[in-house]
Amino acid sequence: MKTTILRLLLAFLAILLLLAGGWIWFTLSWSYAEGERAGYVQKLSNKGWLCKTWEGEIAMVTMPGAIPEKFEFTVRDEAVVQQINDLSGKRVVLHYRQHKFIPTTCFGETEYFVSGVREVREGVMPAPLAPPVPQQGQLSAPR
Repeated sequence: MKTTILRLLLAFLAILLLLAGGWIWFTLSWSYAEGERAGYVQKLSNKGWLCKTWEGEIAMVTMPGAIPEKFEFTVRDEAVVQQINDLSGKRVVLHYRQHKFIPTTCFGETEYFVSGVREVREGVMPAPLAPPVPQQGQLSAPR
C-alpha cells in the first residue's frame, strides 16, 4: 500500500516536472512578436541575485527636444552584449523577439529578448531641389 502511494506520488511529480519543463521550453522557443527598436542605449547591466541576466534600456527619440520613450530589454547572448557595449554612445537598432508568459525571471526580467544589434548610420541629407531653369525657347512659369 505504501509503495503504491509512493509510486503514484513520484509519477505525479515527474509529470509536473515534465509539464513545467515543456512550458519553459515552449515560451522560450516560440516568439509572440518580433521587431526592431532604434535609439540610444542608456544602460546595460548584469543583474540578479541567483540568476544573472543582462538587462538594458534604450531611449527612443523621435526628434530633438522630444521626451524619449524607454524600451526595456533582456540580452541572453554574450556576443550581442559585447556588440552593444562596443556601440555605446551611438544610435543603434536592436532586433528583438517577444516571449510571453515566461514563468520565472531567471531567464530575463522583461519579455523582450534582443537577438541582434546594428549601428544606425546617419546619412547626409540631399540639398533641396532648385526650381527648373527654363531652356531657351521655353516659356517660364508666371510669377
